[in-house]
Amino acid sequence: MELAQSRIVTDDVEGLAGFYVRLLGVQVALNDYYVEIPAGPASVGFSRRRFTEYGADRRGPADRPPGRDEVVLDFMVEDVDAEYLRISALGVDWVMPPATQPWGNRSMLFRDPAGNLINVFSRPH
Repeated sequence: MELAQSRIVTDDVEGLAGFYVRLLGVQVALNDYYVEIPAGPASVGFSRRRFTEYGADRRGPADRPPGRDEVVLDFMVEDVDAEYLRISALGVDWVMPPATQPWGNRSMLFRDPAGNLINVFSRPH
């Protein structure tokens, strides 16, 4: 089994996908319903909420709290510090500026416009 895509469900597919297009420096056709953005061997997908909600005749798990679970999207780069200014220019909400983690990775953490966490990291050379 291989992960092919992580998908974010949002009411603003075009706006949120547009942020990731700028973050990843790729070109894709944007629309209001579904967008898939290449991100290395996997992709980041975006779809409208109505495509993922349970209908009245198909209930979701009763014990699931309302709202979304928090996820972190991890993107590996060659040099975290070289990406810091470029990503700052996107107007992100920084959670953690570039820092070296105890396990050796250099990483920075921020939120996308919808509040999802993004970790950009590089492995030690």
